[in-house]
Amino acid sequence: MNRYPRDFRGHGPDAPDARWPGGAKIAISLVLNYEEGGENNLLHGDAQSEAFLSDIAGAAPWPGLRHWNMESIYDYGARAGFWRLHRLFTGRDLPVTVYGVTSALARNPEQVAAMQAAGWEIASHGLKWVDHRDMPEDEERAQIAESFRLHEELTGAPPQGWYTGRCSMNTVRLTAETHKLAWISDTYDDDLPYWREVGEHDQLVIPYTLEANDMRFATAPGYITGGQFFDYLKDSFDTLYAEGTEGRAKMFSIGLHNRLVGRPGKIAGLQRFLDYAQGHAGVWFPRRIDIARHWAATHPHQRFERPSQMDRARFVARFGGIFEHSPWIAERAHDLELGPAHDSAIGIHSALTRMFRSASPTEKLAVLTAHPDLAGKLAAAKRLTPESTAEQASAALDALTDTERATFQQLNTDYVEKHGFPFIIAVRDHDKDSILAAFTARIANDTATEFTTACAQVERIAFLRLKDTLP
Repeated sequence: MNRYPRDFRGHGPDAPDARWPGGAKIAISLVLNYEEGGENNLLHGDAQSEAFLSDIAGAAPWPGLRHWNMESIYDYGARAGFWRLHRLFTGRDLPVTVYGVTSALARNPEQVAAMQAAGWEIASHGLKWVDHRDMPEDEERAQIAESFRLHEELTGAPPQGWYTGRCSMNTVRLTAETHKLAWISDTYDDDLPYWREVGEHDQLVIPYTLEANDMRFATAPGYITGGQFFDYLKDSFDTLYAEGTEGRAKMFSIGLHNRLVGRPGKIAGLQRFLDYAQGHAGVWFPRRIDIARHWAATHPHQRFERPSQMDRARFVARFGGIFEHSPWIAERAHDLELGPAHDSAIGIHSALTRMFRSASPTEKLAVLTAHPDLAGKLAAAKRLTPESTAEQASAALDALTDTERATFQQLNTDYVEKHGFPFIIAVRDHDKDSILAAFTARIANDTATEFTTACAQVERIAFLRLKDTLP
């Protein structure tokens, strides 16, 4: 099957009500990335020095060499930045989720003890803070397993959440396949958690952020002052808080690093933001595990039969009758590049309609002539498809008086004699009187106009049928 893996639909136009505890209008997830001691370094068995996310402009890896300046910047994060942030959050009794690189945690025992004493969640940030993009799948799987082992050895419990960051195309699948994680965060694709189906396993995903993130102090374009960081966080908060006030509560992740926002001039912007956010009612500061538990209890995953994953026989059996007696439309649609975006009424309607619109005039005419007359002989003989029967009944066309039935039958005869195909209208959009009015008006049109109108109505009927069975 020609299938496209990326999911552009997500929650769709009607995202669920988050229903945060206490009716909160926004959930703010504070994430502290702990990478100091897990970065690229010859001391760690790597082939070059680190070059990512520091205050060194234009930093590049030094193959075969240690980089004293880079190391000292990472050391600052552990020696000074962490403790400044620890005092900030514990002083305000704000819970934090730590993305802890496991090898870094092993080299920073006092900081780990302080995290645990504060009740912070320590999630896994992978075994090492290195780029995984070219890492062979088996090697990445082995590193994930070793990270689980070492994390439990260091903290007394396995991680319940995961974020690699510099991930590969395999990372999300490999972490989900462990079946050990309450949440994973290697995505940036939503403002709410969502479920991802990985084989038979339902994995909760809590999307993260690279923009409401102090990493922008070390990238271009980025933040220069703490005030710029505050402004961006405030604008994000205001937008999301307003949406929550309107009944569309969202999640706001904020990414932090010891060696970046832990600097005095940068942390001032974070402090101002926390003052601002804590000055509002209805603000929930959860750890990510708290979000995961809430979402699993409030929005448990419900699987449904996904059209994009159906084989041809099942797809045609399910959708072959959407266009009246025209299974060839579904057969052709199954050959399209379908994906998660087509697992909805609008998505499948798009695929089926494309095939109908690209059909020859003769094929389109065959679809039109497959439709029954309204309140005609097939209806009287109860020989309509179940869909047509329900549709005609919705407009009370199955309960006409003798005079009304005679009127419809005469109009049917006159319309077919003039245009060569039945009068077609999406009856569920109308009542008996408006159908009769449209019938009387449209019969006077030229055939080309009516052919176009009838085709549009066929597409509308198909959509209404799909809405009965798909989200």
